[in-house]
Amino acid sequence: MKYLIIFIFLSFINLVSSQGDKKSVRDSLKIVQLSGVVVSENGLDQLPYTTVFDLTTRHGVITDYYGYFSLVTYPGDTLMFSYYGYKTSSFVVPDTLKENRYSIIHMLQEDTINLPEVTVYPWPSRENFAKEFVEMEPYSDAFRRAQKQLSGENLSFAAARLDGDASLSFGSVQNQQYTKIYTNGQMPANNFLNPYAWAKFIDEWKKGNLKKK
Repeated sequence: MKYLIIFIFLSFINLVSSQGDKKSVRDSLKIVQLSGVVVSENGLDQLPYTTVFDLTTRHGVITDYYGYFSLVTYPGDTLMFSYYGYKTSSFVVPDTLKENRYSIIHMLQEDTINLPEVTVYPWPSRENFAKEFVEMEPYSDAFRRAQKQLSGENLSFAAARLDGDASLSFGSVQNQQYTKIYTNGQMPANNFLNPYAWAKFIDEWKKGNLKKK
């Protein structure tokens, strides 16, 4: 039991020292300031807010509105680029760089999935279709309903229930002001006693233009 405890203790010391050696080796590597732009492969459109994650250092950034990013990396690090609607891709920082700055243009491929054609019917079953087919009105299609809604009577009824807009109200007020100025100092004009209006009314009546259509 004593020798087992000594062996575990020595193994732990060896593990800690090896990790320290690896960390010191990594710290001695040259840091690379990696910058770039993420674009689409087809139209070269900039992809804003793309996730750029370093799998080696477990750090990441998000591109800005123009698809630009900048990240501190080490040579040999693996970066993962992910964006909604596009396939996730990777990039390995080259270990042969001579400078501490490196720029890239990373392209992402669209992740398109072709689904099989789906036909949606308004009837949940054959029995409902047969019932609707028997009870349907063959002359009540959309075109006839539209003609009925656009008839003169329906349009007149709808127009009578609508309030006048701003232009009509302004025109009515303007006509009242013009009539007031025209009849200033005298009695307002009354078309009921206007012979010209009566002559026009009789002429329209003789021509049959006043008949209800």
